[in-house]
Amino acid sequence: MDRNREPFISLALYHAFKWSVVSPMFHAYFRGQIYGTENVPQSGPLVVVSNHASYFDPPIVSNCVRRPVAYMAKEELFNIPILAQAIKLYGAYPVSRGNADRNAIRSALEYLDNGWAVGVFLQGTRTPDGRITDPKRGALLLAAKAKAPILPVSVWGTDGILDKGSKIPRAVTITVRIGKLIDAPSSTNKEELEALTQKCATVINEMHDLGR
Repeated sequence: MDRNREPFISLALYHAFKWSVVSPMFHAYFRGQIYGTENVPQSGPLVVVSNHASYFDPPIVSNCVRRPVAYMAKEELFNIPILAQAIKLYGAYPVSRGNADRNAIRSALEYLDNGWAVGVFLQGTRTPDGRITDPKRGALLLAAKAKAPILPVSVWGTDGILDKGSKIPRAVTITVRIGKLIDAPSSTNKEELEALTQKCATVINEMHDLGR
C-alpha cells in the first residue's frame, strides 16, 4: 500500500457504505449536524480521538470527518466469515478486549504509516452520557509513535439511539463537532502524554457540553 493512499477496495467499500447507508441515515433519519469540517486534513496520517456512547459512533465519525477512519473492533467479530471480510475491507482491525493487544497496536501504527486516519475512543469504552471521565493515554501514544496530529471530535446524542434491549434505532438528533488539530506529542514521555490526553478530553467535553 502506497504511503498516504488507502487500498482501492477499501475506498470503494467505504464510499458505497457511506453514501448508501450512513450519510442518508445521519442527515435524514437523525437530522444530523456537523460543525468544524474545515479542521480536518484530508490526507496524511491522523489520529481521531472522540467520546463514545453508541455502537453507531464509528461510522458516524468516519462519515463526518469525510475520510476513511480505521477503528479497532473486538476480535469476536472476526470469527464471523462474511462480517469479518466486510469489516476488514472497511479498515477494522481486531483487538483482544481487556488486554494490551500488541497486534492491534501494530496494526494501528501500520495504518498511520500508510496515511490512514485511525480512530480511538479516548476513554476506551462507551460512557452512559457520552462525556469522557477517565481518558486513557493510548491514543496519544499512537500519535507520538507515528508522529501523527490529533483531531478531537465530539459526538452528541448517540447515547439515545438504542433503548436497552432494542434493535431498532430511534430517530434522535445527533450533532458532531470537530475541534482544531492538535500537534503530535514530541515524545512518548508519560507526563507529556498525560497532559495532552487531558487536553483532548477537556476539548471534547467542552464541545459535547454545547449540545445540539
